[in-house]
Amino acid sequence: MGQGSNPAIKAGKILVVDDDLELRQLLATYLNKHGYDTVLAGDATDLESRIARYEPDLVVLDRMMPGRDGLEACRALRSQGEDVPVIMLTAKDESVDRIVGLETGADDYVGKPFDPRELLARIQAVLRRKSGPSSFKTAHAVRFGAFEFDPVMRQLLKDGEVIRLTGGEINLLEALVQNPGKPLSRDRLLALARDDDAGERNDRAIDIAVLRLRRAIEDDPKSPRWIQTVWGVGYRFSP
Repeated sequence: MGQGSNPAIKAGKILVVDDDLELRQLLATYLNKHGYDTVLAGDATDLESRIARYEPDLVVLDRMMPGRDGLEACRALRSQGEDVPVIMLTAKDESVDRIVGLETGADDYVGKPFDPRELLARIQAVLRRKSGPSSFKTAHAVRFGAFEFDPVMRQLLKDGEVIRLTGGEINLLEALVQNPGKPLSRDRLLALARDDDAGERNDRAIDIAVLRLRRAIEDDPKSPRWIQTVWGVGYRFSP
């Protein structure tokens, strides 16, 4: 286990799981320099026990490894209720592989080869999202116009009446309202709005779900007030 080079900085603890020894050492050196403690592992065997032992704030997990691969390991973590943030590393950079990685429960995805600065930025962004005041676990009801969204009860109400939404639409609305004013890409929404009964999910599926939400909450879905399109990026909730 590596120790941060500046003990005054308490950025967090990162578990790096990758079968490439050189890459593991490179990331340990780089992350340590930026204030993170690092724990290194060469495979995903007993990943759950390592997480229990070291209690990392985030896991950097290689997708392609001999034996148990990253997808299988991440899926197992989520099935057991483990919510530690996971960033998936993979040499595959096609959109379908990215979506599969996110659908298994990964919080973000970085394709190899990558600049360590990009990985650092994504680590920081994921940790901010997980620990910030908008965290789903500590969320309060969100009010906008005549609507009130309760993330604990998973209900949307208008003037006290429940608006019927599917599980996927609730997930998507939760992702949007918990990031007010922040443009979210379709890939990010796929990661945040995980829906086990949604079937095959892609950018088009997100667009359709947004359209359905707009029909439920907008006075004029063609000229939305609450869920706005950010051209070239995705969507933004504008309370």
